Amino acid sequence: MTRFAPVYRALGMIIMLFGLTMLAPLILSYVVNDGAQTAYDEAFALTMLSGFYLWYRYRRCKRELNIRDGFLMVVLVWTVLPAFAAIPLMIQLGISHTDAYFEAVSGLTTTGATVLSNLDSLPMSINLWRHELVWVGGMGLIVLAIAILPLLGIGGRQMFKAETPGPMKDAKMTPRIAETAKGLWLVYFGVTFVCLLAYRWAGMTWFDAVCHTFSTMGLGGFSTHDAGFGYFNSPIIEFVAIIFMLIAGMNFGTLFLAVHGRSIRPYFNDPEAGWFIGVTLLSIFCVAVYIWKDGIYPDLDTAMRHAAFNVVSIATTTGYASVDFALWPIFAPLWMLFLSSFATSAGSTGGGIKMMRALLLYKQVFRELLRAMHPNAVYNIRIGGQVAPQSVLFAVLSFGFMYMVSIVSLTLVLAFTGLDIISAFTAIVASVNNTGPGLGVVGPSTTYAILGDFQTWVCIFAMLLGRLEIFTLLVVLTPAFWRK
Repeated sequence: MTRFAPVYRALGMIIMLFGLTMLAPLILSYVVNDGAQTAYDEAFALTMLSGFYLWYRYRRCKRELNIRDGFLMVVLVWTVLPAFAAIPLMIQLGISHTDAYFEAVSGLTTTGATVLSNLDSLPMSINLWRHELVWVGGMGLIVLAIAILPLLGIGGRQMFKAETPGPMKDAKMTPRIAETAKGLWLVYFGVTFVCLLAYRWAGMTWFDAVCHTFSTMGLGGFSTHDAGFGYFNSPIIEFVAIIFMLIAGMNFGTLFLAVHGRSIRPYFNDPEAGWFIGVTLLSIFCVAVYIWKDGIYPDLDTAMRHAAFNVVSIATTTGYASVDFALWPIFAPLWMLFLSSFATSAGSTGGGIKMMRALLLYKQVFRELLRAMHPNAVYNIRIGGQVAPQSVLFAVLSFGFMYMVSIVSLTLVLAFTGLDIISAFTAIVASVNNTGPGLGVVGPSTTYAILGDFQTWVCIFAMLLGRLEIFTLLVVLTPAFWRK
């Protein structure tokens, strides 16, 4: 048997599990007769048969997955599943494999960048499928899988450690990993249901409410309308979106503990939550005053409304836009993209380096400044009242270095292809941070369809790199990983 046979067996199960998620748009297509029935029939059959073949071929390999298996499993899931997710888009819309794969990766990685236009006239089932990908990818299909696969004889701890975002991967909320995954998904599902009702109450149709709930909770930013949230032009709907984007931008583990203990105390004990809310609110105020003083809006109230929605959207890496913020003075959108690099919490559905790492990096810089003045001083870095281990600090420093190297390198690659530097830089930042809209030719009022195939694949790699937090993907690409 092949060395990674248990990985392929588990992957087969996950592919079949993913195939079941196609039932929702398939049923909707038949109910509303939107013309996409054949596309989903073929996609569903191909996905289930492929998954069944993998499982059947390696069904006798039932050993526990080790660390190396866990890394490979995560990378395979996030690269293979978009290929199946792209099938309905290719068949129904007639777009190229590159564009369809980009759209699927953008959905599953919760980036929200799109190559599609005329969203208002797309078949309903296609729009539902795009948004469902964001919702499933939000918490991570791996986390869903490890709540179910133990029942089939596959443990999931190594898969969870490779997939869970943030530096504190060893922390667990319940003694068993399966119970942790189930708890996360129950909370995720519960907040999703509340968000759906809130959008419907605010004035959305049921279909718009379902789709935008999926992309809000997954922080994906897909919309059913070309104008995005500008289509609704509703302060109430925008307010609902802000509330749930902020919830999704914080650690779902903290929310799990708060719900389980029926107390908000876990948020006071969460070292990231206060910084996340504080930095976001301060940024809203500063951006609002800045664009109001610059004459973009006639009064502070209007400026505050648009600043609040768009700053929260980009800071949480959602990627919604109620107005074309690329037309604001350049400082505002650049600051918003900067926020997307670190504002969200570890354990959230957001992208970027996460607030936890940003705090550790800041404290490490402060410690080095103290050491420069007092070489013999002993200064421990504390997060949440606990001393951060040196191993965590070294890992965070390495991550920060590779994060910067990745952005600079991929920006230079896009610039080499002839893309202007603003578009190249912001496209990579938006892709690595899983944010969606950049500036220039990939701004909030345009799509990524303007990019060539090679440029699109660079952005696809950047999205996967960001979603898998760089090292998970790079580990699998090293020669040492494949040595026995």
